[in-house]
Formats: sequence, C-alpha cells, structure tokens
Amino acid sequence: MKHFFLSTALTTAIAFALPLAATAQEVTIKMGHAASSKHIFQTGLEMFAAKVAEKTNGNVAVEVYGDRQLGDDKQLLEGLQIGLINGALVSAPTLPLVLGASGFDALQMPFVVSSYGQLSEVLTSDLGDELLATLDDKSIKGVGFVEAGQRHFLSAGDPVTETAKFAGLKTRIVPIPLHKAIWEAIGVNPVGMAYGEVYSALETGTIDAVEINLSSIQSESLYDAADQVTLTGQYFWPGVIMLSGATWDSLSDADKAAVAEAGRETTTEAYALAAEQEADTIAFLKDQGVTINELSDLDVMQARTASVVDDWVEKDPMVARFVDAFRAGN
Repeated sequence: MKHFFLSTALTTAIAFALPLAATAQEVTIKMGHAASSKHIFQTGLEMFAAKVAEKTNGNVAVEVYGDRQLGDDKQLLEGLQIGLINGALVSAPTLPLVLGASGFDALQMPFVVSSYGQLSEVLTSDLGDELLATLDDKSIKGVGFVEAGQRHFLSAGDPVTETAKFAGLKTRIVPIPLHKAIWEAIGVNPVGMAYGEVYSALETGTIDAVEINLSSIQSESLYDAADQVTLTGQYFWPGVIMLSGATWDSLSDADKAAVAEAGRETTTEAYALAAEQEADTIAFLKDQGVTINELSDLDVMQARTASVVDDWVEKDPMVARFVDAFRAGN
C-alpha cells in the first residue's frame, strides 16, 4: 500500500469518502477533482451529478468537491484504487504516469485530433468504452469524460510567434514520457511540476511558460502572472470520470446502467460546452490584458512532433487504433 496518507488533502479525503450506504439504494458518491471550482471540470462533474440523480430516481447522489479538496490527480487515483475515495475526475495524462494505463496516451497525440466534436465522437464509441475498460483491472471504473479544453501556450516576456522562439524556454509540463518527448522535439526546456505550483512559478520566474488550456488560465487567474498566449492547439485535455471499484460494486445493476448512461451523455454535452466556451474565454483573457498570438509557422511545430506520434503508435496497440480512428475522421 502506498503511504500517501500523511498529506493534508488525503487525510481530509478519508472523512469525505467513507462510508457508503450499506445497500445499493440511496448511495452518496463524493467526487473530487484537482482544478478550481470555477473550472469546466467542476461544471462537467455537476452535469454528471444531475444526470445520475435523474436517471437513478434519486437512488444515487453525486457530491462534487473541487479546488483539490480531496487531493491532486495522483492522490485521487491512489485513493480510488484502495477505496479511500468514492469517485474523481482526473486528467487523462496522469493515468499512464500513476496507473500505468498507457492507452490513455492515445488522447494526447500531438496534432492528430481535428476538433472537439471529433474527439467526443470517438470517446463515445465502442473504442472509447474499450479504453475506459482498461481501468477495470486497476480497481477503478471509468464511465465518461469531461474536456478541459484544447492546449495552447502561455508565456511571460516576449510573445512566441514562431517555432524557433520556443527554444530553451523553461516550460512546465506534466512529467510523463509522452509530454517530455513532445516538448523536447519542439525545443523547450521542459520542467515537471505540480499543477498547483504553476502560478507561483510563473510569478517568480522559475518557469517562463506553461502548455495549458485557456479555461485553466482563466480559472486559476494565471493571466496575472503571464500575459502572452500562443494558440498552438497541440492536443486536447480530457478528464476521466471514475468511480472506485468498491463504489461501483455497491450499486445495483439498474443504477450501474444509469450511471454509465449518465457518463456517456455527460461526455457528449461536456465536449459541446468546451467548444462553445473557447471564444468566450479568449474574449475574457483579452479583457484581462492578455495578448492572443497566432504561431506563424504552425506547420513547423507539427513537423517536429510527427515522429513522436509514430513512436507511440509502435508502443501501444490502443494508441494505434485511436490514431487510425482520428485520422479516418480528418
């Protein structure tokens, strides 16, 4: 058993998570996420909660806890595995790192997915269900996705308007092999760092930049620490809606079916919402004094990362199948 119980967040989570109701009826599922309660992850989980309540006729209630109240992504995943936490929405890139669920790298192949709609369609297909099912043997039940937004580039200092200007920038990444390979190919100096440390790191100059979705720049007020956005759109940022195996097993068959249906419907609606919000978020950031830049040679950035896609397709059959599905729809 991993000894992460000393963290304040997980000590708090013990009180939030247990116990579930002894029967399959009137179960309360406490679900956490690591983003701000103003973030689209919060909205997506609240959407899921409303659908679960409706489809189970009130038998299952979902309570949502944002702002890392139940822990960061790593703590949430570890808590789910041992039943300490009922449920969570966790950023997909964390799953290969913490769980060894390498198939989820398929969702972050650079410049492979063309739109929110295309990604939503694939995630709600049989292939998306197969990907979620890879969590079953890790004592976790995946039921759907919420999209945080296409990823772009936030930097302090001079605007980054051409690929050459990425060179050497100290850039926060999620410290997983895929992202390290992508950003090294682009030419930055990648820095692995916890999400909650990004604001202070930008403010103090510990990092120069971060690859991030616009919704997080807004919800975490990162525009106060850095004011140059470059619209690169390298990949999207799905969060995975998950229940612990113990929580899932506590549900009746009818409620399991209802929760699964709620997850699928949430995926479709959350992706539509993320697409709709993009323009509004850009307008908000401009009002805060952020400069929105286009990359003049996006094709160069795409060419530099193409070999990473080829490498990951060879590593995992699930990645290959997703890339084929995305490219078939382009």
